[in-house]
Amino acid sequence: MALIEIKNLSLTYETEKETFEALSDINLEIDKGEFVCLIGPSGCGKSTLLGTLEGLLEPTKGKILINNDEIHGPGSDRAVVFQNYSLFPWMSARKNVAFAVIESKRGYKKIKKSEAYKIADEFLEKVGLSEYKNKQPGELSGGMQQRVAIARALACDPEILLMDEPFGAIDAKTRDVLQQLLLKLWAEDKEKKTIVFVTHDLEEAIFLADKIVFMEPKGIKKIIDVNIKRPRLKENMLGNDRYRTLRSQLVKMFGNDDEEIILTGGAGI
Repeated sequence: MALIEIKNLSLTYETEKETFEALSDINLEIDKGEFVCLIGPSGCGKSTLLGTLEGLLEPTKGKILINNDEIHGPGSDRAVVFQNYSLFPWMSARKNVAFAVIESKRGYKKIKKSEAYKIADEFLEKVGLSEYKNKQPGELSGGMQQRVAIARALACDPEILLMDEPFGAIDAKTRDVLQQLLLKLWAEDKEKKTIVFVTHDLEEAIFLADKIVFMEPKGIKKIIDVNIKRPRLKENMLGNDRYRTLRSQLVKMFGNDDEEIILTGGAGI
């Protein structure tokens, strides 16, 4: 049985002036420990679908099951990493992570501040920021702030990690480093997280994912198994026949929306 089951999901936005259907009859299953990338042109519903998985958007029709239980709002089994980091600017990196750990346990488990700080230190070390743990976000580069955001999400020990274009605002070199860091943390986790990752970057999707869900306006156009052996090395990807086939297939699927495609080129894979 799949960890995440999306069944006949539709979502309609209603305003005084118009009604807009953002998602229509979505069906998708995601297995435990699977890394899934959502890709497709702008406005096709990728972030909206992620929002329903977060529990922040209520479907108009259909449902989402996690571990066979229907979700009705956010939960401690899910954590989110956004493109804009979303860190508290007045808190140090350490306090940002510790605060999230405490809040994630609120309502069902009391955790001491000393324990939360110990967990924060552990995960900041994992993302290579131990010596910067007392710095505030404004004193850190964009890439370092996103490392804090990743550490914060993982420190809460969610079963599912939802990532909405987390590397979209970062330069190509830093993006490459963070992609490899994310894969390392994911692979080394004994209880491997299930990751749903929104991206516009074709090569990022191929490098990261077990499965690529290509979306078209309101729905899913195609689900593609990547089937490239792990661990993956970027320097070997260009010579991989499966990589070249997938890349060509994805470019063609964008059709007339080529302007939406991000190709990292020589700076990426």
